[in-house]
Amino acid sequence: MYSQKFLELITNPMNQGKMQNSDGEGTVEDPQSGANCTIEIKVEFGIIKSISFWVSGDNETIACCSMTTILAKGKHLAEALKITKQDVKDALEWSVEADHPGIDLALGTLRKTIQNYLLRRGIYHIQFENLDS
Repeated sequence: MYSQKFLELITNPMNQGKMQNSDGEGTVEDPQSGANCTIEIKVEFGIIKSISFWVSGDNETIACCSMTTILAKGKHLAEALKITKQDVKDALEWSVEADHPGIDLALGTLRKTIQNYLLRRGIYHIQFENLDS
């Protein structure tokens, strides 16, 4: 049912934990499941150099958050904003018919974190393309 990559991230999540002196932080809660996720980033010249998360939720949510941070690390902020649900599913080797709200939670938190980073730098308006694909 679960891929090897998925099982690895359930038992040994990457990038989990709190970060000291982050450049941006975002927290999102899923009102239906009650799960919440916080992501923190450190950015140099527009590139996400360090990223961490902590989450309260089921194993699938942990794997989704972990994979989202793996995909975002090393990317320019603009590239990280373009990570899609399908990108996360492909990276987790998740079957096409399966879906989980943890993916939306992780991506929403990443976007909120980037927005927080930009706001801290005085960029008050950012126009997001349709990122729900």
